[in-house]
Amino acid sequence: MQRSLFAIGAVAALGAASVAAPATAAEAPAGATLSVLHGVPDLTVDVYVNGTLTLDDFAPGTLAGPLDLPAGDYQLAITAADAADASAPVIGPVDVKLEAGGNYTATANLDAAGQPTANFFTNDVSTIEAGKTRLTVRHVAAAPAVDVLAGGAAIVQNLANPAEASLTTDPGMVSAAVAATGTTAPVIGPADLNLPEGTSTIVYAWGSLEAGNLALATQTIEGLHSSPGAVPGGQSGLAAQDDDGAAVGMGAALLVLLAGAVAAARRRTVRA
Repeated sequence: MQRSLFAIGAVAALGAASVAAPATAAEAPAGATLSVLHGVPDLTVDVYVNGTLTLDDFAPGTLAGPLDLPAGDYQLAITAADAADASAPVIGPVDVKLEAGGNYTATANLDAAGQPTANFFTNDVSTIEAGKTRLTVRHVAAAPAVDVLAGGAAIVQNLANPAEASLTTDPGMVSAAVAATGTTAPVIGPADLNLPEGTSTIVYAWGSLEAGNLALATQTIEGLHSSPGAVPGGQSGLAAQDDDGAAVGMGAALLVLLAGAVAAARRRTVRA
């Protein structure tokens, strides 16, 4: 289920490239689990939490998390990069509240008209039948409705920003592409996707068709086998390249910043 929060626009620009290992039953999160995709091209920001600079000069093209977030209330303000303080935010300030429970992904992306916006998705972490895998496609790009092709055939049709579509399929390697609805000429891809058994692979189409910077990002949630196994928690994606130990600290900062960003699973819109 997807929910739009236009008030906080490019919040995922905060995404530091931290990657957490799959959780085990002993370390299952008590609060919510949040991942963050920054999908707004050419936008670098500073972020203030309760008036304090928390994240400085964050650039697009990163996927952070999953992060185990405590419940709480926070005020976020997003400013131009290197702003002196939070007194002149370009987005916000916004009061946000995090409720315990659930697995979420926040995206900062462009809407269909090319304007910065933010979306929050509830990730399906229900078990998957033995021998199967789950694939979810999310359209968060400045582009018209698209078809998602696998092996040249449309597996998802007429997907518009900011909608998502999911299906359960056989595991394996799939060649996927994104094309304008009703066509087969790729505007993104083709790209090879590995869909392991018992996992949920989430693919994001982001960027701008007009600007020529459309791209794919992937997120993987592991441990969804129907037989007893690991608790969902693993992830891979655009930010998986950063192995610097500092990423852990950035992840912690992002935890504080975004702790209030996720509400209930049903859709709602908040305007700045």
